[in-house]
Amino acid sequence: MASTEGLVPITRAYLSSYYDNYPFEPLSDDVATLTTDMRSFITDLQTHTPLTQGESLVVDGVDHQPPHKIDENMWKNREHIEEIIFMLQPPQWPTTLHQQSRLPPIFEHLKLKCENALNTLESFQSKNADNVFNTVMSYMPQDFRGTLIRQQRERSERTKQAEIDALVKSGGSIHDRYALLWKQQMERRRQLAQLGSATGVYKTLVKYLVGVPQVLLDFIRQINDDDGPMEEQRHRYGPPLYSLTKMVLTIRLFIFLMWTRFDARKITEKELATLEQAVNTYTTEFERFIKFMGEVFANSPFFISADEVGSIDSSRNDDYKEISIPAGKLHEVVLSVDSINSYIAWDFSLEQSKMKLDVGFSVEYTNSSGAKSLILPYRRCESDQGNFCTCMAGTYKLIWDNSYSTFFKKALFYKVDCIPPVAEPAQL
Repeated sequence: MASTEGLVPITRAYLSSYYDNYPFEPLSDDVATLTTDMRSFITDLQTHTPLTQGESLVVDGVDHQPPHKIDENMWKNREHIEEIIFMLQPPQWPTTLHQQSRLPPIFEHLKLKCENALNTLESFQSKNADNVFNTVMSYMPQDFRGTLIRQQRERSERTKQAEIDALVKSGGSIHDRYALLWKQQMERRRQLAQLGSATGVYKTLVKYLVGVPQVLLDFIRQINDDDGPMEEQRHRYGPPLYSLTKMVLTIRLFIFLMWTRFDARKITEKELATLEQAVNTYTTEFERFIKFMGEVFANSPFFISADEVGSIDSSRNDDYKEISIPAGKLHEVVLSVDSINSYIAWDFSLEQSKMKLDVGFSVEYTNSSGAKSLILPYRRCESDQGNFCTCMAGTYKLIWDNSYSTFFKKALFYKVDCIPPVAEPAQL
């Protein structure tokens, strides 16, 4: 394939060729067999006692096809695993189960298997999100702008976690929590697409991303398109994941109906054996799938370092300005800020000679009423790398002051940016 500035274009066809090297060994036949067996048991349980409204909602979920997107299936599996763990906790057991000696250890073992699978999935999602963010960040200038975006990502994630904590504190269910988590994930995806499309505030953002290959922005924009690069991943690896999503929901429904009928209808040995085998098979196959996908993601061609395409070099050479400040004079840069929580950021140094040189520096703010205040009081220094301040709306003036000098002019190298609030790149 043709390259763009040394970077191979990332397309569905390219991924198809890459995925040829990563065939997934088919799921165990037990996945389909056990899912069918449990569905038969569920029908028997429905016949024994009519479904309640809440039970009907879960049954409807089993009867629907799993989501098409890989990450949505991951969240669905995580939600259903948590629901199963919750039901397998002793406080949720049917009354008569507490009175038995043989069954409790079995259900405790099943809970432990599900907890291990949940930990594996959570670790996979966290590592994948970090890999994607760090990859995108590697194409951005390695200066204060990258630092600001990282800080904004951390602040954004703290805000999202606070939303989850508030929901849980107010009594939200596991389903409510995962509905919010998926909503947050979709918001990350929307923001990522905006970054690639450079719409709205992202026009300003992309302006500052000196050296970002267009092919990366194109990839970000189209990554989640219905026929974009990720569709090849869904085509290759979606079917086994869909089967696992179907299986875990069936396990959850089986336990749910079994619990509500446990005191009135004794669980059969066949049902118990099938449930044990189903949980063991699901957790084993799901963890195998997760570990496989982790290897695929870690080596995927869209995780290409900035060094390989020369992005870092191109980001170093053309974003500093040079000005000579005569003795007794000032150099000022004026910036207008419209959005609160924007940043004024600066990076400057003086060309050094045999004599020690410094320059006065301050930042002044003027609000809409014309009132002025010092954001950064006057000080003398040789340089100030990677500094910034959070802004209110108004006018900001950055002032380099050489008025105290009576002889030496100062060669100043600087860059100043006004960066609006931006969303972090997100998990793919």
